[in-house]
Amino acid sequence: MTDSVRTARAGVPERPTLDGLEETWSRRWQEEGTYTFDRSKAAVRDRGEVSDSPSPDGRRSDVYAIDTPPPTVSGELHMGHVFSYTHTDLVARFQRMRGRTVFYPMGWDDNGLPTERRAQNVYGVRCDPSLPYDPDWQAPQAPVNDAARRDPTPISRRNFIELCERLTLADEQVFEALWRRLGLSVDWSLTYTTIGPVARTASQRAFLRNLARGEAYQAEAPTLWDVGFATAVAQAELEDRERSGAYHRLRFHAADGREVLIDTTRPELLPACVALVCHPDDGRYADLVGASVRTPLFGVEVPVRAHALADPAKGTGIAMVCTFGDLTDVTWWRELALETRVVIGRDGRLLAEPPPGVPAQPYAALAGQTVNGARRAIVELLADAGDLVGEARPITHPVKFYERGDRPLEIVSTRQWYLRNGGRDADLREALLARGRELRWVPEHMLHRYEHWVGGLTGDWLVSRQRFFGVPVPVWYRLDGAGEPDRSQPLTPDESTLPIDPSEDAPPGYDESQRGAPGGFVGDPDVLDTWATSSLTPQIAGGWERDPDLFRRVFPMDLRPQGQEIIRTWLFATVVRAHLEHGTLPWRTAELSGWILDPDRKKMSKSKGNVVTPMALLEQHGSDAVRYWAANGRPGTDLAFDPAQIKVGRRLATKLLNASRFALGLGAADALRAPATEPLDRAMLAELASVVAEATAAFEAYDHTAALQTTESFFWRFCDDYIELVKERAYGTGAGADSARAALATALSVQLRLFAPVLPYATEEVWSWWRYGSVHRAPWPTTYEVGRAIQGSEGDPELLRLAADALGQVRRAKSERKLSMKAEVPLAEALGPAALLDQLTLVVDDLRAAGHITKLDLLPDRTPELVIACAF
Repeated sequence: MTDSVRTARAGVPERPTLDGLEETWSRRWQEEGTYTFDRSKAAVRDRGEVSDSPSPDGRRSDVYAIDTPPPTVSGELHMGHVFSYTHTDLVARFQRMRGRTVFYPMGWDDNGLPTERRAQNVYGVRCDPSLPYDPDWQAPQAPVNDAARRDPTPISRRNFIELCERLTLADEQVFEALWRRLGLSVDWSLTYTTIGPVARTASQRAFLRNLARGEAYQAEAPTLWDVGFATAVAQAELEDRERSGAYHRLRFHAADGREVLIDTTRPELLPACVALVCHPDDGRYADLVGASVRTPLFGVEVPVRAHALADPAKGTGIAMVCTFGDLTDVTWWRELALETRVVIGRDGRLLAEPPPGVPAQPYAALAGQTVNGARRAIVELLADAGDLVGEARPITHPVKFYERGDRPLEIVSTRQWYLRNGGRDADLREALLARGRELRWVPEHMLHRYEHWVGGLTGDWLVSRQRFFGVPVPVWYRLDGAGEPDRSQPLTPDESTLPIDPSEDAPPGYDESQRGAPGGFVGDPDVLDTWATSSLTPQIAGGWERDPDLFRRVFPMDLRPQGQEIIRTWLFATVVRAHLEHGTLPWRTAELSGWILDPDRKKMSKSKGNVVTPMALLEQHGSDAVRYWAANGRPGTDLAFDPAQIKVGRRLATKLLNASRFALGLGAADALRAPATEPLDRAMLAELASVVAEATAAFEAYDHTAALQTTESFFWRFCDDYIELVKERAYGTGAGADSARAALATALSVQLRLFAPVLPYATEEVWSWWRYGSVHRAPWPTTYEVGRAIQGSEGDPELLRLAADALGQVRRAKSERKLSMKAEVPLAEALGPAALLDQLTLVVDDLRAAGHITKLDLLPDRTPELVIACAF
């Protein structure tokens, strides 16, 4: 017996159980550093090639780096998280056992709007940047009541940020506890946050380099604006929601007295009207193109223009262009070089003063109104003036929302920071499309979603946000003699001083006394979009510019696992940043997860109230059982939440404990290196070799489900058929018993490792009964290893199937007679083709022992298949 094998049976519990394994092994894994990344074993990577190809000396790179999704720390984890993060862990565990040094960090996405909203709701506060920092301020006891939420307490920006940090720290501890319970093989020493100093430094450095290269720029432009969050929103964060509305028909007036009828769902934007637009081929309005008409109620002259985006079949075929009602208005405004008349402010109310050229009356009736209030008011005014035609016509139509917001977006004119992403640069767009084709997509069809998004971009990436808990835009502006900022040449910090906060730190050459003073400076008040930081997770986790040695070993990374719904945001944005900064892809493979569906096949979501939280399930059924359910879902494929499937997983894990105990009780541990010589043993191992080959190929193809199904199917045959057939022989002595115990030892060792990625707790428990070290650090099984157990001789898997079929017929005969499986069969006859009977002779002794058959006659017959007839 070698040093790596313990004495059999000594460490095997009398009654194995799954209960308590999570606490035991989670603690042991942490104490022993089972999943610690060892950079000394990680080769330096070729930055110019994201590839899994062998290096010139014939060795593959021995590092496997994962860009783990940092979950948003603003609520609870749900079964969708368990589903997708388990898939990532399956990959990590497989690659680790394949001999790769796995870089598997965990991050917490505590940056951005969700965290702010949560802090506001939990503590009943709001941020007021004009207030000074109060170091003695104490947060109220959370959670607060509804009255406090309706009338929140104003606090300084720094106090608010400290409150957000406190809240997220508590949430992160809860998240980590759940991930540890689930058994994620993360190296917890590599944990980072998207708001911590490391992330802020990386985010600000990347922005400053984008700015220096001309990829980041500032512009005054129409901006999608969420009134509830009071911030700009990027194109990638939009979603359409069906909402009820109404068409109102308005009467415009041409110079010749002609009436021009317009259908609109937003009559409140009439004072912002700057043109009418029709299709160039629409003969109904051809004579009006180039002329002017007067707006109803206000009498403002606006031009009539032609544009291909006008839909002749929509409404009356001619549209009102307002600044700004929707994104099409923005396109018309830009391409037709129209005037600008803004009427909606950042608070979602109509401005107090009308835009230039619009009379104060009747605009005064709309000033300060909400959008809905102004709509009601102007409809009444139009009706009184006789410029409203007919009744409103109810409709249901898609309305754009910020994906996390609850109010329709408005479009307001603001000055914002943008990052070039191919929306207005055809060469860059083509380069990013090419990057997408370089990437390995799992599943492959997800590439089409990426290409559809990139090909449909209409503008650059808006990266600034008007919020507080985020990475500050790291620039200042000089103030002229009148105290006005000069935005044309922003002041920037040296990279060595990062991270900085321009609201608290002074720029080079200035001191704090000059803040806000004429001739002094002012800091940029905005923060960067959360995706502008999250898009740098490979750089943040990999030590970019902070730990060059680590970065050379892990970047570009191997895997980006993520949800399919954020291809357009996280995946695309990460590709953009790596392409611009490093001239490469950030990773070589993207694995996209599917949706988790409720029993009615509807997508689980918090808004629908049909999510299931995982901790109770983990405690009730065990983590291995929940992981088994998750592993039954393939990448990119939806999976229904099914408690019955979780119970199947627990039965499998329990069977693994009990079958292993039984096999070890037969003496398997003492025969691990011995050869298998008997035909039935060789047959079982030959089939196991095929299972190893199939499971390995499936894992390499990121098809963990196929790997599990192949392994599980064999395991049940191994338990129900093979063990039953050989256990009597294994209890005995001599060469036949030695062969059985050797085959059992090899089969048990191999199957534990095949199951290890899916069932880490049960497999580690069994491994500890008879082997040293961790099963998760053991080498992945190979066909060579299995073949060595039969010393190169060929085994015939069909022989095991034949013996199992014969035993099954004997069992059925006993069952039909309601006899015990241990009941003796005085006489059994095996009928079938001579060739089958010749095969059966090789296992006849095992069949007789397993079936408790006193006498077994082999009788050639014309039946095409084997038939076992039992006489009792």
